[in-house]
Amino acid sequence: MTNMNKLVEYENLAQLNKPFYEEYKALLGPFLVKGWFVLGNEVKTFENEFAAYCGNKHCIGVANGLDALVLALRALNFPEGSQVIVPSNTYIASILAILQAGLVPVLVEPDILTYNINPALIEEKITASTKAIMVVHLYGKVCDMEPISQIAQHYKLSIIEDCAQSHGATYKSKKAGTLGDLAAFSFYPTKNLGALGDAGSVNTNNEEFATKIRSFRNYGSSVKYYNDNIGYNSRLDEIQALFLRIKLKSLDAINLHKRKLAALYLNNLDDQFIKPVTNNDYYDVYHIFNIRHKHRDTLREFLSEHNIKTEIHYPIPPINQKATKGLFLNINTPIAEEIHKTTLSLPISYFHTDEDIYYVIEIMNKFIKGK
Repeated sequence: MTNMNKLVEYENLAQLNKPFYEEYKALLGPFLVKGWFVLGNEVKTFENEFAAYCGNKHCIGVANGLDALVLALRALNFPEGSQVIVPSNTYIASILAILQAGLVPVLVEPDILTYNINPALIEEKITASTKAIMVVHLYGKVCDMEPISQIAQHYKLSIIEDCAQSHGATYKSKKAGTLGDLAAFSFYPTKNLGALGDAGSVNTNNEEFATKIRSFRNYGSSVKYYNDNIGYNSRLDEIQALFLRIKLKSLDAINLHKRKLAALYLNNLDDQFIKPVTNNDYYDVYHIFNIRHKHRDTLREFLSEHNIKTEIHYPIPPINQKATKGLFLNINTPIAEEIHKTTLSLPISYFHTDEDIYYVIEIMNKFIKGK
């Protein structure tokens, strides 16, 4: 019997990053002495290292994941008002990026089993105004890219990957970030590859796109004081790049640890919980380990009473946000709403132990037995 007074936090960034602090502190002093804090060697080196890790020719460090999506869309230079297909259950950032780029989001429902965009539902949403598909590799599982790529090729559509939750995840041995025209990554602190603040990147194999994005992120300038584009101030900080370089060396170990914890959940949680599906074509990295249950809120309260902290990703679908009121008229997204009503994210951080997860499993199974 596990200690019932045990506390299992959902996340603890101090504990998560503790293994990396000594190396970070050792490098921080020389970094400060050098005194180059914007677009210097740390950013350039991280860009090269992360591009090599993913299998891209180019990585352009930017300020955050939302900017990465906006700049990727800007690089494609679609006419204003063009349509971009996007999953109906994504995080709001995917929708915001499309809107901020002057484009129109078109919602497609997810597969109820994978929570990723359902390829079988994409084609019916394509119109003469459709220019791209934004795939979101949600929770650390890559989308079913083979049929999506076939659709994109047939209709001459671009593919933008939202890789905010899928660092190191693969589909048929190909890493997230290499399966479309452009890929946007977030390095928000809770990600599997997380910085100490906001950070992001755009990855691509296209030289022209890479050149545009490097200009866009720096006031539209490629040469100091000469501005060729209407740009942004969206540069990856040197100090974040320094930390990301340290952590990147352990990304595979982080992913492997989370997969090990996920296996404990998958093998031991009662089957009355709807668990993530697995498939040999996919290497899932479990940025989020979500289950679904019809009494989600009661379950969450029960876990909290036993000192187990959880999250909901996400409680409100994009179609029901105040920010999008009037945007999606006469559109229903019942699958997305079912997911948002029933999903619960369980603890699965790099600092969690097997003991932590077995305790969560014990309490969750006790919830089922009490029903």
